[in-house]
Amino acid sequence: MEGLEEKLRGLSIARRCRPEEPTYLLDVALQPAGLLAVSCSNFTVHLHNKDSLDLVGEYRGHSGPLCGVVFSHSTPDLLYSGSADGTVRGWDVRRPGTEAVQVFKSDPSHSYCSLDLSCGDALLCAGTEQVNEEDSFLVFWDVRKPGGKLLGVYSESHSDDVTQVRFHPRDKDRLASGSTDGLVNVFDLSRGAEEEALLATCNSDSSAGSVCWSGPGYTQLLCLSHDEGLHLWDLGQLDTDEPLTVFSTSDARSLTPLTDGGGVDYLVGGRWLEEAQKLMVVGGKNNGDLHLMECGDGGLRLLRSLEGGHASTVRCFLWDPAAEALVTGGEDAQLLLWKPGGEDLTTGKREPMKSRSALRLKSRPHKKHGYQRDRKAAKTLNHTD
Repeated sequence: MEGLEEKLRGLSIARRCRPEEPTYLLDVALQPAGLLAVSCSNFTVHLHNKDSLDLVGEYRGHSGPLCGVVFSHSTPDLLYSGSADGTVRGWDVRRPGTEAVQVFKSDPSHSYCSLDLSCGDALLCAGTEQVNEEDSFLVFWDVRKPGGKLLGVYSESHSDDVTQVRFHPRDKDRLASGSTDGLVNVFDLSRGAEEEALLATCNSDSSAGSVCWSGPGYTQLLCLSHDEGLHLWDLGQLDTDEPLTVFSTSDARSLTPLTDGGGVDYLVGGRWLEEAQKLMVVGGKNNGDLHLMECGDGGLRLLRSLEGGHASTVRCFLWDPAAEALVTGGEDAQLLLWKPGGEDLTTGKREPMKSRSALRLKSRPHKKHGYQRDRKAAKTLNHTD
């Protein structure tokens, strides 16, 4: 079987898509049946054909910045989007441009900044921004109930914006959350109450930006911080005396020497590639060049550089295993499809696009919080570099 490096080596641009309105592309989700959903900084959700990248629909309804998009696993015609406007909306992708078929809300003070759906399609979870300068919440709904029943909230585990929530790809009750308070928490929702559900608290020592389940059996957790730190933890060691840390660095930018001797300017995110059994981390340069890296216990190793595609910062990516293709979106408003032997049939690299409606990632300094709680079930990590 062809190795990962050989597959990545053959990638080149197969398709480009540029929206008519200047906008940042913030997040992208895949419906294997043939669609891509993209959240945009102008508060819209775009639907694209995943092979041609043709725009096939658009949804308007949110009145604030979007925090993510995710397709239902068992009902792929359902798409969910979350927003700082305090709503999570469900859309029917068979009817582009129509109103939301479901609207989920919680307390009026809640502004959502992260969203995910459990692998069993029963639970939606949204993480809120900080409320009253001290509280933040994980909000849960049962999507199977009419109107999307609000089940409740977890309120004790984070004290600042919950920037990421990620359900385990195989365990419907396992949830990871990351926050600008520096903590990454892991829950077993089958245990019910928050204190009993909290399995582990990992400290990234900085503002956690993204969280990704990885490793064989998805027993590992990758955290990327807003100041380009990288932490990889093995949760399979929770019930042992072995350390959870597989690899950790406060600044991953210089760990991957590029051909010019420099490093990446920022990290986009990570994704476990099940077929290759590899954890891929994507980094970029401010000029739009992308660098695909493998992450393991030895740190980062450069696999492939993709140049000449984007013209500014890349904000999102996904790997389509069936097509062996990479999809990327960025602040230049371009959606790109990279495939083996791809041949760009459109014009050259787009100039950087300025957007008045653009939403930039929060990068305020990490705040040190004084609260400490003694949790019997939690295994807390403190990293020093």
